[in-house]
Amino acid sequence: MWQIAIILAIYLPLVILAGHYLFRVTMNENTWLDPVFDKVDGVIYKVSGIKQVDMTGKQYVFALILSNAFMVFIGYLLLRIQSALFFNPNGIDNMEATLSFNTIISFMTNTNLQHYSGESGLSYMSQMLIIIFMMFTSAATGYAACMAFCRRLVAKTDTLGNFFVDLVRIITRVLMPISFVVALILVAQGSPQTFSPNKTVETIEGKMQDIALGPVASLESIKHIGTNGGGFYGANSTTPFENPTVSSNIIEILSMMLLPGACVVAFSLMVAHRRKKTIFGKQGLAIFTAMGVLFLIGLVTVTVAERAGNPLISDLGITQELGSMEGKEMRFGVEQSALFTAVTTAFTTGSVNNMHDTLTPIGGLVPMFNMMLNVVFGGKGVGLMNMMMYVLLTIFIACLMIGRTPQFLGKKIEEKEMKLIALCILVHPAIILLFSALAVATTAGVAGITNPGAHGLSQVLYEYASSSANNGSGFEGLADNSTFWNVTTGLAMFFGRYVTIILQLAIASLLAKKIWYSDTVGTLKTDNAMFTTLLIAIVLLIGALTFLPALALGPITEHLKIYYR
Repeated sequence: MWQIAIILAIYLPLVILAGHYLFRVTMNENTWLDPVFDKVDGVIYKVSGIKQVDMTGKQYVFALILSNAFMVFIGYLLLRIQSALFFNPNGIDNMEATLSFNTIISFMTNTNLQHYSGESGLSYMSQMLIIIFMMFTSAATGYAACMAFCRRLVAKTDTLGNFFVDLVRIITRVLMPISFVVALILVAQGSPQTFSPNKTVETIEGKMQDIALGPVASLESIKHIGTNGGGFYGANSTTPFENPTVSSNIIEILSMMLLPGACVVAFSLMVAHRRKKTIFGKQGLAIFTAMGVLFLIGLVTVTVAERAGNPLISDLGITQELGSMEGKEMRFGVEQSALFTAVTTAFTTGSVNNMHDTLTPIGGLVPMFNMMLNVVFGGKGVGLMNMMMYVLLTIFIACLMIGRTPQFLGKKIEEKEMKLIALCILVHPAIILLFSALAVATTAGVAGITNPGAHGLSQVLYEYASSSANNGSGFEGLADNSTFWNVTTGLAMFFGRYVTIILQLAIASLLAKKIWYSDTVGTLKTDNAMFTTLLIAIVLLIGALTFLPALALGPITEHLKIYYR
């Protein structure tokens, strides 16, 4: 447990520093990297024809959608003709149509769900020019939308910013520098970074084996920094080349946690800046605490479940001193595997250092529920945006109970905003549950389920929860490379990403246009322990009411069958 405690202790000062830096980048304030990156940004603006002028809400959303659509079109075309392009020393063939659709939607939405194995399904060109490129642009798109949302929410005037400027600044000043440092560390730990073709070697058993190489470290760094999650290899971060040592495992965990937490710190600084303060404000602390409590609940649950082991194995007379080690790497053990599992789904990264399909039923329920809530920090800024929907909902409910006017940061929350907030909260569970129902009700969907009973339903729920939350991890027991699964998960990823972003920016725009009112003694306090407790309760209550029936048929039933057989 000390391993977990030390990693979390290291994380707290790092996230505060990163939050201050992200705030300065977002608010166009001076940083020590400006002398270098001002010139880089200037060249990009000039070549791209970007005009540094503020956009309206509609212009910002239109720019986001149009730029993403253009990248999807180009990426899809390149996947379909990758065999004829350069940097393909292993002779990888073109990707099939529906798999190309799923892959390109997956990486453009920052989901990185993989229905293919990277080392056998993609050329080096595709890994770099499509996958790594989209890991930068999709992450930057999410963070740009989040920071625009925050600016709009705290603004006393109708201001938003410029999408293309936000996109460029986040890539050049945040994602690239951090990814470069992390890539160097991973290379030092043993991750390959080469254009050499695969090596065929003779093993100690006298068999011949292909060892897949490639530009692994560069993909791994942005994969975690950008909360992307797709692996260079099919086995993801369980593979020694992706995650060679305990040190690399810690680096990858901290990389996943860094920027989602920094978004909360940056938002807090924006609120404090508006109130003419310079320190981390109580508002951000309340939200960070709520997220932290939800994260710790999940972390403790999955750790205890995996440490307890599997009673079916115990019945065979086999001791499980190390806990349930099925699907886990010996070099990580239960603790670092459980921490990685909680982090990758709470921060919606999708990277895995153990096979989630082999987790105990309760251990598997935790990552699934993290993605169903989709507010526990989250990745690429969406966790904060989703949590803000619950913050506004909590304010509205609390004020109705005590007879006060719902108000947040000086803006009244009224009927129109509440309708959009309710719709935004309902979109995510609707996508998960409707697509899951379709999968278990159709022949094409059932054909992909490889496990009978409750565990098979858990696989389905996990797949669509991962898709809608733009996470990308999977139980990996599904036979998901089929037309049905490629198309339905592609649609789930698309709607889960863009519908919520559009609704959230619309809500922030509505609030930004309202008259600003000063806080009074009658205003509900949203930055104290009582509000934080109420916020946690509302999140858990809505999550339980929405998903408990489905979870009862999946992991809960499986748990009961194992322990009370």
